[in-house]
Amino acid sequence: MACGLDNKTGTGLVRPATDAYAPEAVEALRDGKVIAVPTDTLYGFACDACSLEAVNRIYEIKGRKHTSPLAICVGDVSDIYRFAVTDHLPHGLLDSLLPGPVTVVLSRGDSSVLERSLNPGFDSIGVRVPDSNFIRVIARGSGTALALTSANLSGQSSSVCIRDFENLWEHCAFVYDGGVLPSGRAGSTVVDLTTPHKYKILRPGSAKEETVAILEKHSLVESAAR
Repeated sequence: MACGLDNKTGTGLVRPATDAYAPEAVEALRDGKVIAVPTDTLYGFACDACSLEAVNRIYEIKGRKHTSPLAICVGDVSDIYRFAVTDHLPHGLLDSLLPGPVTVVLSRGDSSVLERSLNPGFDSIGVRVPDSNFIRVIARGSGTALALTSANLSGQSSSVCIRDFENLWEHCAFVYDGGVLPSGRAGSTVVDLTTPHKYKILRPGSAKEETVAILEKHSLVESAAR
């Protein structure tokens, strides 16, 4: 599908991904709506991670099985401790990895403010702080974590421009256009950091080499394959 950008959408749903439209996006999230946003890797569907109705809506839009967990996105690295266990990690590790095209998988722990209805049965959570201004601004504005997943039907190609998922626009309150993203559809690098002093790459993604270099600089060692 062509990624040519134009203003002839005719839907009224498409907006530029600029700070001027951030308050509107935050309001939609607080109302339990799903929006589509650019990240530093792919376009994603986002909603309030603590709204069970909105989370279920994302699963419906994607045709995704509820046994596949959703990641969350927060505005700043300093927000992560509210949602996941970080005190076992070397000082400065998360600040070295993030913001960036990395999803860190951490234990939720008993103090997480996340709703238990998000990813039931999973003790861990994938967390993103994308190196992308718009989604970080709206995450900060929402005051909570956003559930985030790629903007496409499950099993189909990821989206690097809004035209890639045009057939799904109607399910969103708004679609925020950040142009064509340069990631090459690789998605974020997913790394499991639940075990002290160890890491496990769950998905190579777009930044594996850089991620591994940072992890090993902080004296983490790769978990042995099971």
